[in-house]
Amino acid sequence: MVVLTVAIILLTLAVAGALFAGIGAMARNGEYDRRYSERFMLLRVGLQGLALLLLFIAWFMTHR
Repeated sequence: MVVLTVAIILLTLAVAGALFAGIGAMARNGEYDRRYSERFMLLRVGLQGLALLLLFIAWFMTHR
């Protein structure tokens, strides 16, 4: 359970990092924005999905 908790915390930090990187890419505008902002946002969505999956697994493990 400790490994799962650490993984959830790390994924949450990775989601925040991808979010701020995407916002930063959009703030820079120009070519960098066109190239990277969508990639960062897709990465964020994928990491959020993985984090939610691990949260559901943790909830299931504790409520059996």
